[in-house]
Amino acid sequence: MNKRIFKDTGAHLPDYCRPTGDILARLGEKWVIPIFGHLKDGPLRFSELAEDIEGISERMLTMSLRSLERDGLIDRSVLPTAPPRVEYALSERGKSLMPALFGLHAWAEEHNAGIEQSRRDFDAASIPSETV
Repeated sequence: MNKRIFKDTGAHLPDYCRPTGDILARLGEKWVIPIFGHLKDGPLRFSELAEDIEGISERMLTMSLRSLERDGLIDRSVLPTAPPRVEYALSERGKSLMPALFGLHAWAEEHNAGIEQSRRDFDAASIPSETV
């Protein structure tokens, strides 16, 4: 039995939006940004990633790494040692994404307080007032 574990995240989008929507959906997954953050300085073993990324289970790390490898954003290398050593690194495609991620991070840092305030204002205005 063949299970399909990879969803077509952009299927509902217009054709001109699919590439952007697809990559934003991937980057929006919970563990992708922490994985990129840890791999930005060079290759790491699975055990190092599992230890360094607080709160991630081995299963979720495996699934996230597999998805990123499938997209060509990371490379998985099996080194010929006994026992075999597996390392993960950003691929050239993954490295080319880093400037955009740094830009998005800087934008989020700059605008986060204002966005949080807008949310509070909106939520406060959306609460129906009690009638007397």
